[in-house]
Amino acid sequence: MKELFKKYKSVIKFILTFLLVYSVLSISYKLYLDYSQGSKFYPDYVTNLVAKQTKSLLETVGYKAQVVPHPNEASMKLIINKKYVARVIEGCNSISIIILFVSFIIAFASKFKVTLFYLLSGCILIYVVNLFRIVMLSIGLYNYPWRREILHAVIFPLIIYGLVFLLWMFWVNRFANLKNKND
Repeated sequence: MKELFKKYKSVIKFILTFLLVYSVLSISYKLYLDYSQGSKFYPDYVTNLVAKQTKSLLETVGYKAQVVPHPNEASMKLIINKKYVARVIEGCNSISIIILFVSFIIAFASKFKVTLFYLLSGCILIYVVNLFRIVMLSIGLYNYPWRREILHAVIFPLIIYGLVFLLWMFWVNRFANLKNKND
């Protein structure tokens, strides 16, 4: 049994570290969401911010956009040229995917400064790409509403999850300390 543990020590360390970091960050985020209920930002600060930044980006590319609180659920209605096209919900704010990204990177941590820099730049990149993803999705839904399913369920998740996967692979191949101590 000791030999087996020794052989898979790095795998076990990765899994335990990932699960610990993911659990702590997820619980913290859940507490944040619970605390956000009833605050002046609706549905929560980050989702509200993402909705407003999406509106600004849409206006930058020439669309008349507005965001208003949804009357029946915790989301922001996104309206382009007076046409309701989408709702920005908590799941759209990229925090859950950032938690997943951070957990993986910390589980494969390298030198502190390198890891911290990669975490910060990766989180910012994920957040920014997510904003542009929402803008493109909104424009797509505005212009091609009959393509709703493929846009929302296939193409746009592929963008954000594909980015995270590429960031993970880049990290593992370029920065992570993967030396096998058994060799």
